[in-house]
Amino acid sequence: MKSRIRICMGSSCFRRGNRKNLEFIEAYMEKNQCSADVELLGSRCEEECRKGPNIQINGQMFHEVNEEILYDLLKRYVGKNQGE
Repeated sequence: MKSRIRICMGSSCFRRGNRKNLEFIEAYMEKNQCSADVELLGSRCEEECRKGPNIQINGQMFHEVNEEILYDLLKRYVGKNQGE
């Protein structure tokens, strides 16, 4: 049975980079065979704008998320590439 992963992104963080992060997550999910079921959710502002863009995975907040950090988070929580 696949584990369920919840990824939340605050609305104001979209202007700070989460729009690109969402595109990266969607591309990662499409390209890779993942070992988890992923639920992508929006949320209201988390009041941590200075640390953004912020992404919350299963209730744990991550700050200043860029594609490099996001790639490592996705590998850890969602699953690895087919070839790895």
